[in-house]
Amino acid sequence: MIEQDLLDDVLAVALSRGADFAEVFAEDVRRGSVSLDDGRIESLASSRDRGAGIRVVAGESTGFAHTADLSPRGLRAAAEAAAAAVKGGTATPTKVSGIATTPGRVLQAPEDVAKATKVNLLRRAEEVARAADQAITQVSARYADTRRRILVANSEGVLAGDDQTKTLFSVSCVATGDTGLQTGHETVGLSIGFELFDRYDVEALAVRAAERALTKLKAIPAPSGTLPVVIGPGSGGVLFHEACGHGLEADLVRKGASAFANRLGEQVASPLVTLIDDGTMAEEWGQFAIDDEGALARRNVLIENGVLVDYLWDGMRARQEGRAPSGNGRRMSYRHLPMVRMTNTYLAGGQTDPDDIIASVDHGVYVARLGGGQVNTASGDFVFGMVEAYLIEDGKLTAPLREGQLIGNGPRVLQLIEAVGNDFEMGPPGTCGKDGQGVPVGDGVPTLKVAELTIGGTAA
Repeated sequence: MIEQDLLDDVLAVALSRGADFAEVFAEDVRRGSVSLDDGRIESLASSRDRGAGIRVVAGESTGFAHTADLSPRGLRAAAEAAAAAVKGGTATPTKVSGIATTPGRVLQAPEDVAKATKVNLLRRAEEVARAADQAITQVSARYADTRRRILVANSEGVLAGDDQTKTLFSVSCVATGDTGLQTGHETVGLSIGFELFDRYDVEALAVRAAERALTKLKAIPAPSGTLPVVIGPGSGGVLFHEACGHGLEADLVRKGASAFANRLGEQVASPLVTLIDDGTMAEEWGQFAIDDEGALARRNVLIENGVLVDYLWDGMRARQEGRAPSGNGRRMSYRHLPMVRMTNTYLAGGQTDPDDIIASVDHGVYVARLGGGQVNTASGDFVFGMVEAYLIEDGKLTAPLREGQLIGNGPRVLQLIEAVGNDFEMGPPGTCGKDGQGVPVGDGVPTLKVAELTIGGTAA
């Protein structure tokens, strides 16, 4: 996107008024999507966005400017604007040098696939979902792909690039019955190309979404009160992403806005808990070769056997602490500054058979799928929706439950984990929001048992 000599020149301009650090982040993103609702193609869209952000740092001050003009004139103007916002520092620019890196090979580039082929995926899914039962009264589906190329250069000599492709498919069904409207949803997405559909059958995804909606027509009200809770493999990872992961991001830790601040080396969880954030997980939604500051993606162990061993770091906060970044500096686009963000965050698998975990509960709740929620990172208190859940009676799954809430505290949940299964799975792809920026992330868990959580149901 930008020649190496021009990068050196722009960085020199960025440092010309005195600074400690300067950075150029360039990005070229192509997106495509198709959506269907009740038999109609609602949208068929494609877009391209390219530009660069220039960051200049002096002490605790940061200047930032962005531009869609990647010409020498446009880049120098942005560098001058960013430099004008800070004063001080005596950094000498180092000429950039490096090798562009890229993740695994894409077998079938989504932009080369005909739009009609993508539309056909949605129509096939809708047809099969509606055929599942007459109670299925509404079907919607969505296809999306993204190709994001980035280039990072900074005054410390870093020059690195990445080429990231992601492909996603989702289907949602509404079933109508005596209990009203019930929904079922299924989503798949990986950091690969259109070959995603060589691995996943859209008809099978549609059937699973329809079955979820139909099962919930028979659901009974969720109980209220404090009960043992078993969380199923995969999508339960969002609980640890939200309730624990954000509290381990170094920017929140430094602000004192984390329940895990100043607790390195402490036993913060059950010895069964090992929590990992891994941007190198092949093909997962939060995978990349380099972060948005040019640092290599890494596998970072955050909690090991219950002991807090590290936080997540971006480049700026790592420099302030005199340590290496962890590959967690991420940004939504070239228009945004990077901040500490998770990648693929998960609870490592254990040794227990998941059937034995369920059998150990006399009366409780099994949560197969968690929905969205709210978390206070300073205290760790959270509320999550239970999208798919079942009653556990005498060690067996019985009645499906209507949607209710799962209420608790992240640090306390870590302490109350009594069993961890051997059936680890990553959950569906997600987008993590923080300070107005959204980035792609993954999360996962094996089956696990929490001694007690508060269930916010409607049963008397």
